[in-house]
Amino acid sequence: MIAILKFAHIAAIAIWTAGLISLPSLYVQRASVTSDESLYRMQRMVRFSYVAIISPAAFVAVSSGIALSFLREVFAPWFSWKLGFVALLAMFHVFSGLVIIRLFREGEMYPTWRFVLATASCCAIVLIILALVLAKEAPDVSLPHVMGEPGGLKRLLDPINPWATP
Repeated sequence: MIAILKFAHIAAIAIWTAGLISLPSLYVQRASVTSDESLYRMQRMVRFSYVAIISPAAFVAVSSGIALSFLREVFAPWFSWKLGFVALLAMFHVFSGLVIIRLFREGEMYPTWRFVLATASCCAIVLIILALVLAKEAPDVSLPHVMGEPGGLKRLLDPINPWATP
C-alpha cells in the first residue's frame, strides 16, 4: 500500500513541478503571437495544461503526501521545512493560474525578465524540497527566542507596526 502511494506521490510531483517550470516558457511566447486564431489556440493549450494536467497532479501530490505523512508518521524538523517549501510551490501554482487569467487579454505581455525569475525561483524551490527529502535533515536555523513565547510576535513587530492596537 505504501509503495503504491509513494509511486503516485512521486509521479504526481514530477508532473506538477515539470508543469510549473514549463508554464512561464509558454507565457513568454504570447508576445510573438500575432493572429487571433493562434492566440486562441495558445490560450486553449495553456489553460488545458493548467486545468487538466498540472492542477490534478498537484491535488494528487498533496493528497498522497498527506496520506503518506500519516502512514509513515513523519514528524521531524526536516519535514516541517519541506512543508513550508511545498506551501511556496502551492503559492506559485496559484499565481500561475492568475497569470493565465490575465495574460490573454488584449495587449497583455509576459516580460522575459519575469520568465527568467519565475523559472529560476520554481526550480530553486523544487531543488530545495528535493534536497530536504534526500538529506532528511533540517537546516541549522533557529527562530529568535521571542518567537516561541506567547505574544512574542506582537512584541517583535510592535516597533514597526504603523497601526496601533488598543
